[in-house]
Amino acid sequence: MDKTTTLDKADHLLLAKLRENARASVTELARELGLSRTTVQSRIQRLERAKVITGYSVRVAESYEKNQIHAYVMITVGPKQAAGVSAEIKRMPAVRLLQSVSGAFDMIALAVTPTIREMDDLIDAIGNLEGVERTTSSVVLSTKFDR
Repeated sequence: MDKTTTLDKADHLLLAKLRENARASVTELARELGLSRTTVQSRIQRLERAKVITGYSVRVAESYEKNQIHAYVMITVGPKQAAGVSAEIKRMPAVRLLQSVSGAFDMIALAVTPTIREMDDLIDAIGNLEGVERTTSSVVLSTKFDR
């Protein structure tokens, strides 16, 4: 985000609406926000130019997601190995998110697979990457809420 970009309440509300439905039309967004269509369109363009909005994604139905295995994989990497490990993990389509964190681990990955067997194989593949010293995994049992 550009340091000169300041978000106001309307920008935050617009971002919240886009998180709910990135395919909502500008007309629909304008009606829900009580703004003109032109105002909403210009705000979206400004947020995209400022790199506040960097893309749009798909949200999969909860009925589909509940049949998938979700796990958080905590990863410890060797010194100066983070970039290489990150690049390798990015090539794994089942890993949806990789974050660098402070604390006992260096990274946390969110992995999603259709079966336990595939999750087991994925966790093994992450653990076998050059530069990975250790992994610890937690399989998600339920989601209490998702914003």
